Amino acid sequence: MDAFLNYVVGKLIEFPDELIVTHKEADGQIVYYLAMRKSDLPKVIGKGGHTIQALRTLLQASAAKKGIRAGLEILE
Repeated sequence: MDAFLNYVVGKLIEFPDELIVTHKEADGQIVYYLAMRKSDLPKVIGKGGHTIQALRTLLQASAAKKGIRAGLEILE
């Protein structure tokens, strides 16, 4: 799923080379963390948070197929 997030978010932002995707596993859940330039944050969050919510939905659907739970957070 790291590759999925790298690909999708990388297409949204201006500086994809500076995107860092990390994850932490605990209690049967994986939380992915995105770190990027501050100028790219509005592009990932989107108007009214619609873009980040869509990314979370896609990530959760993909994780559910594999029988796990997943979350997505943005680091500033």
